[in-house]
Amino acid sequence: MAPDGLTRAVRRRLGLGRLLPLGEASDGAWLAEKAADSVLRQAAAEVAGLGVGVNLGRLRIGLTDPDAAVAPAVPPPPGALPPGPLRIEADFTATAVGEPLPHRAERLRIALREAASARLGLAVTAVDLRVTDLVEAAEELVAATPPDEGNGGGDDETYEPDDSSGSPDSSPQPVERRDGPEESGRVDRAAAAAAAVPGVARLTRTLGAPVQYTDGHLRVELATAAGHRALAVAVAVRRAVAASQDDRPTVAVLVTHVE
Repeated sequence: MAPDGLTRAVRRRLGLGRLLPLGEASDGAWLAEKAADSVLRQAAAEVAGLGVGVNLGRLRIGLTDPDAAVAPAVPPPPGALPPGPLRIEADFTATAVGEPLPHRAERLRIALREAASARLGLAVTAVDLRVTDLVEAAEELVAATPPDEGNGGGDDETYEPDDSSGSPDSSPQPVERRDGPEESGRVDRAAAAAAAVPGVARLTRTLGAPVQYTDGHLRVELATAAGHRALAVAVAVRRAVAASQDDRPTVAVLVTHVE
């Protein structure tokens, strides 16, 4: 890979943030922190829209207790966190008047925890909030810009099945191919099975090819469509991909974007 291509790859990987365990260890799925961030900020904005007078700032998600994490059922994506309970840590700005601040913080805490579970499938057991500033009126609340995520919102490259014109250095191939027709057929079947699952918006290639096969293990990278719970889609994709293979390899799913 040329230096420019390597730089873009590193920026895309850093832009994902942490790779969070989605569901339980047996679910074999992970979610990019960047994707969770957008959903949680939307939930916080809905709370603010009720006149609560809060504005979310910095937001991070990690393991509540690394020592309580368990081994995943399948090989994880590179650098992914192991399955275990998660903690949301967030800063927020609030108005100095209105509903008592502890009440508003609790409403925000509930909204974040419910969105993480209902919309995504993250096992969040703790939400830590910190007030960073008080302003006089709601008009002074300015939407905070999320932390720099490397390549911003444009690092999620879509898999285009018919695109074969790019050079190896400038445009990753749609699937990770190994020598021989059997391996090529395997990843093609996996890609077709994954793309056909309801709730899959598209296959992505933020970490490389959207489908990669190594030593009896397939990893699928995708974006989920609006109105679909990320965990449910990921589990359905794992089943569909496994069923598309004759030898039933292990399958992991990485959700890089939630629409």
